[in-house]
Amino acid sequence: MQSFIPTKRTLMGPGPSDVHDRILEAMARPTLGHLDPEFQRMMEELKGGLRALFKTENAMTFPVSAPGSAGMEMCFVNLIEPGDKVVVVKNGVFGERMRENVVRAGGEAVMVEFDWGTAPDVSKVAEVLAANSDTKILAFVHAETSTGVRADAAALCALAREHDCLTIVDAVTSLGGLPVEVDAWGIDAIYSGSQKCLSCTPGLSPVSFSERALARVRARKVPVQSWFLDLSLVMAYWDGTGGRSYHHTAPVNPLYGLHESLVMLFEEGLEESHARHAVMHEGLVAGLEDMGLDFLVHPDIRLPMLNAVKVPDGIDEAAVRAHLLQEYDLEIGAGLGPLAGKVWRIGLMGTSAREENVELCLTALADALGKQQMHVDGLKALEAARKAMSDD
Repeated sequence: MQSFIPTKRTLMGPGPSDVHDRILEAMARPTLGHLDPEFQRMMEELKGGLRALFKTENAMTFPVSAPGSAGMEMCFVNLIEPGDKVVVVKNGVFGERMRENVVRAGGEAVMVEFDWGTAPDVSKVAEVLAANSDTKILAFVHAETSTGVRADAAALCALAREHDCLTIVDAVTSLGGLPVEVDAWGIDAIYSGSQKCLSCTPGLSPVSFSERALARVRARKVPVQSWFLDLSLVMAYWDGTGGRSYHHTAPVNPLYGLHESLVMLFEEGLEESHARHAVMHEGLVAGLEDMGLDFLVHPDIRLPMLNAVKVPDGIDEAAVRAHLLQEYDLEIGAGLGPLAGKVWRIGLMGTSAREENVELCLTALADALGKQQMHVDGLKALEAARKAMSDD
């Protein structure tokens, strides 16, 4: 074996996003023991940063030592007991993953399904909750990565409170790029990922649990089915008030990276980060529309950080992605499920949400489409994008 030296890519798919050099440098710092007092000081700073990011006072806010999928599972396995009814909103791939978690935890999943590319209709969700008065939890995706759709999280959480339900919210793609207001919206359990708008490496999942959620955990009649993700055991390690006990060997260096990503985020300003994602999105939209490309999602419900772009008739979408990767070292994503072969998913997340990336993407797409005899004016598209980004 020889050392692996990866090609330097520009990551504009659905995740991971580009990782800033500062974060990579932070991860290369000397490893400490996971019970070292110096490391524990950093852990407390990390928890405080995540509370500020989630806009919450929840004490139970910390990064799970595994990817966003583990954060999702932690929320479901801790809050669901066998027989519990859970209403799951599905308008893409990740609503289906929620359903899987409900079933595997022994719960009963009641599905409220919407067409891919559309946002959940709050009134329809209300009808389902009214017809299922014994529902314990409402679960939904704030930012559906498979389609680029934003749900009205505030309205859905308010609805859950009206029906005395807890909420589980997927904010894997939205956190850091869109406002996420855990306390103001009344979210009970929420999970995200380190590799998207936070621009850290994959492998960590920030989560937060309300006191209502913790009361449900304390009142459980049966043990949590997962030992590793059992909230009461994990928090014995993350609790800085009563002395930490060993649960697992924390991923020390990746946590350095997440800490640095939060330092950078707050240096920029959270609202400024949201604004930057929005401006880069407007630039990309202007350029792509100038090239004659259409979007899957209506502007009112589009995510700025995940853009689902329709593949024009007669274009080999996989060949376009391959051309971008081979000729420009640029990665964009393919469609999933019923959208496979029909859309590209172009990410503008964290460090990837910058003008140079928007311009590279437009230039590369114009070239790739030209190779398939769809002639577009790449320079004109760049002008449209630059105007949109400067106007904003």
